[in-house]
Amino acid sequence: MRVGIIADTHDNVPAIERATEIFDDEGVEIVVHCGDFVAPLVPPYFSEFELHGVLGNNDGDAANLQSAFDSLGGESELHGRFASLEFDGLSVAVLHGESLEEVRAVAEGERYDYVCYGHHHAREHSEEGRTTVLNPGAHFPPTPDEDRTVAILDTRSESVRFRSMLE
Repeated sequence: MRVGIIADTHDNVPAIERATEIFDDEGVEIVVHCGDFVAPLVPPYFSEFELHGVLGNNDGDAANLQSAFDSLGGESELHGRFASLEFDGLSVAVLHGESLEEVRAVAEGERYDYVCYGHHHAREHSEEGRTTVLNPGAHFPPTPDEDRTVAILDTRSESVRFRSMLE
């Protein structure tokens, strides 16, 4: 299975549309959003996928975001500030990650195969013991081109690739 990972879309509709094109091209079935949707208009763009999301520091309208998720139906879910997910036997922690110390603490606990976060608008793919730490990049206007990316997790090969939103 392929899982698309995205963060910090900040109501950037052209970037969201491009991300869904990439996810569709890659055969993604599930999308994980690491927070900062910003407005409830964002979740419906992911209606072709099972969507799992967490709240970021700019997601102030949590009630209407929840309603947007509810309208997606199926297994899509807004998990609050933290999600503990499992895909094909791989454990995935998802948080927005305002505190890098918190991100590192979750990773250092080695309870999860993957820890996914956003907030810092810079992509990351690193290892902390047995845990892979991922920041998929961001779509906030001042983000440098090299960080305007999404990540694709292949659960079968347990590999991660980044795709540029500018390709």
